Amino acid sequence: MSKAPRHFLVVAHTGRRDSLEAAVTVCEQLLAAGAAPVMAREERADLLASCPELTDRLAILHESVETTELELAIVLGGDGTILRAAELVRGCSAPLLGINLGHVGFLAESERDDLGEAVRRALSRDYLVEERMALAVRVKLGDDVIYETWALNEATVEKSSRERMLEVVIEVDGRPLSSFGCDGVVMSTPTGSTAYAFSAGGPIVWPTLDALLLVPLSAHALFARPLVVGPDSSLAVEVLARTGGAAVLCADGRRVQDLPPGSRVIVRRSPVPVRLARLHVAPFTDRLVNKFNLPVTGWRGPVGRE
Repeated sequence: MSKAPRHFLVVAHTGRRDSLEAAVTVCEQLLAAGAAPVMAREERADLLASCPELTDRLAILHESVETTELELAIVLGGDGTILRAAELVRGCSAPLLGINLGHVGFLAESERDDLGEAVRRALSRDYLVEERMALAVRVKLGDDVIYETWALNEATVEKSSRERMLEVVIEVDGRPLSSFGCDGVVMSTPTGSTAYAFSAGGPIVWPTLDALLLVPLSAHALFARPLVVGPDSSLAVEVLARTGGAAVLCADGRRVQDLPPGSRVIVRRSPVPVRLARLHVAPFTDRLVNKFNLPVTGWRGPVGRE
């Protein structure tokens, strides 16, 4: 009796030549090991245009292979590509193994130089799985739920017109905290604390901590500081009717929904985390230093026991 094939989703930024070449390398390595590479239809077409000899050897996601059949997703690109891969495998158990071909790449596990070794370890199942908290996002207008989505990094409520300020009320655990005019509000996970929330002046939160962050964007108020609350709390942003124009909700920079005046965006911890495959166990402090190129000159290390 033949063994069932092992299916590995390959996600790449096929608009970039280096990512496309890396995808070809990964698919060839998987095939040589007897595994089955799987790609989304559009990315598969881009890959085959570059490497037609792989025709009929690459399975198509949601056509010949379902997400429930995936063992692992190998993601080639920056954090944006990993967020897209997380969307593709949402709700299944396959973890994401990121190979950084971008710039900062906080979510990626390995760099381009380690590509072959990363695939070898993926095939050997030589990795740990780390679960990252995600957000459940709901939009209500009156008593009606008009939209639901999720986010790994952040959900943002932003003004849709440059010339108009957004008027909002923010809530924590169903209680009003403050109202102000602003460009928007970022509601983030600890994973997203090094992304948009960081750029907006929010704190960096270690990903091992479960928490929700709220960071106002260019708020016109005395009390508009970033907030960090517990994982069982809820955050909400209500777009006041006096705003005079529509706002938009954006989840992970990928899913956008118009918000009419009077909308309330409620964010809670999602019951479904995002699973990341880790090849190396390293302190998050080291990742910060490496990714941001932080100066640590002069550090001599702890003396004795701390």
